[in-house]
Amino acid sequence: MTPLRWMVEADLPAVAELWHGAWHDAHGTLVDPSLAALRTPRSFAERLPAMLTRTKVAGPTEAPLGFCTVTEDELDHLFVCRDARGTGLAAALLADGEHRLAGLGVRRAWLACAVGNERAQRFYHKAGWEYFGRVEILSTPVGGRSFPVLYDRFEKTLLDGAAGSG
Repeated sequence: MTPLRWMVEADLPAVAELWHGAWHDAHGTLVDPSLAALRTPRSFAERLPAMLTRTKVAGPTEAPLGFCTVTEDELDHLFVCRDARGTGLAAALLADGEHRLAGLGVRRAWLACAVGNERAQRFYHKAGWEYFGRVEILSTPVGGRSFPVLYDRFEKTLLDGAAGSG
C-alpha cells in the first residue's frame, strides 16, 4: 500500500490536477454545468494552500494518487485518481481521515457526498457511514459565484480516539 504523508507546498500543482480530474469524473455531470465549467485546475489550485495542514496525500509529489482533507468535524475532501481505484487506497485515506478526526476529539463526524455519486455512497456505507439526509450547500465560490449543490449527508460515530465501526 502506498504510504500516506502530509501534503507539502511542492505537492500543490500535481494535487490540483488530480483534484480537477477526480472532481470532474465524480461530480462533473451531477452539478450545474456552469459550476462544472468554472472548476478549472486553477480553481482547485487556489484552494489548496489553505488545506496544507489538514490534508494527507498518497503517492509521490509529481504523481499523487489521492488525498484526504479534514475540517473541524468534517471529512471534507477525499479524492483518488482513476488509476488507483480498487487498490484499497481510498479505504486507507478514509481510515486515516477518521483517525485524524477522532484524534481531534470528534465523536460524530460527517461528510457530504454529491447526490447521484452512487459509487462513493456505496463506499461510505460499506465503511460504516450512515445516511443522515439530504442537504443543499452553496459551492465554494469560483469566478465570484457560488452555486447550490445537493448533497447526501453521511455521519459516523468515532469511538475512543479511533475510527468506530458505525
